[in-house]
Amino acid sequence: MDLANFLIQLLNSVQYGLLLFLLAAGLTLIFGIMGVVNLAHGSFYMLGAYLAYALTGLCGNLFLAVVVGAVLSLLLGWVLEKILFKHFYKRDHLDQVLLTFGLIYIFEELRSMLWGDDVHNVAVPDSLNWSINLTDTLSYPAYRLFMLGICSLLALGLWLLISRTKLGMKIRAGAFNSDMAQALGVNIVRLHALVFALGVALASLAGMLIAPLSSVYPYMGSQVLIMCFVVVVIGGIGSVRGALTAALLVGLVDTFGKVLVPQFASMLVYVLMALVLLYKPEGLFKQ
Repeated sequence: MDLANFLIQLLNSVQYGLLLFLLAAGLTLIFGIMGVVNLAHGSFYMLGAYLAYALTGLCGNLFLAVVVGAVLSLLLGWVLEKILFKHFYKRDHLDQVLLTFGLIYIFEELRSMLWGDDVHNVAVPDSLNWSINLTDTLSYPAYRLFMLGICSLLALGLWLLISRTKLGMKIRAGAFNSDMAQALGVNIVRLHALVFALGVALASLAGMLIAPLSSVYPYMGSQVLIMCFVVVVIGGIGSVRGALTAALLVGLVDTFGKVLVPQFASMLVYVLMALVLLYKPEGLFKQ
């Protein structure tokens, strides 16, 4: 592999890792703070992709569609938490699994009713529909660099929120011991709603950003959900720092595995998870 190919695969792996982080960060926060096993998290990723398709068709601008879609996703997360999820915090994980598994079918049926079962395309904005030449024969799409920059900014913003703000301190306290945090005056009910809405918005943003590259198709959330759980397990449940580290590791292993050893690529990520759990059963980082 020459330097140009290595650079392209490195950029692809970091971009994929940061995209996984957007998904896994919300999942690990929801599970770490609220104790909810959310199997429907991949459906929010799918919803984001379909929102990008629908809103871009309405307003003709992907950037505006992403902003509007993010606001709608926040509202959806807030409503779902108030109507459904807040009643399941003290229930068994089996009840939570059944609830979220049912939501997958509900979202898929709504998707089928609203947008049908066909594969849809979202056009790359004209301003980003060009490539950077790395060599005479190799180039890198500008939209992928845009995605890399946006995902990096979102990851940085989430890290600053969690580690440098009063709200982040409450989130970390709720993840460590929600009962003690509530006894010390933290409004856990409001915190749960905020965290769930944030998790839904991050997953939806990931779907909106990837839509121009991967197309929009039924059940796309189910495929990415398993990888999200792998990232959460490797990083440590409830740890945003662990989710970022694990997502980048998974991105590197998956991307370079498909290039270097394609016949074993499908199992390399799970080998990585097994090795991490063998030496650190609680993941790379604790809450």
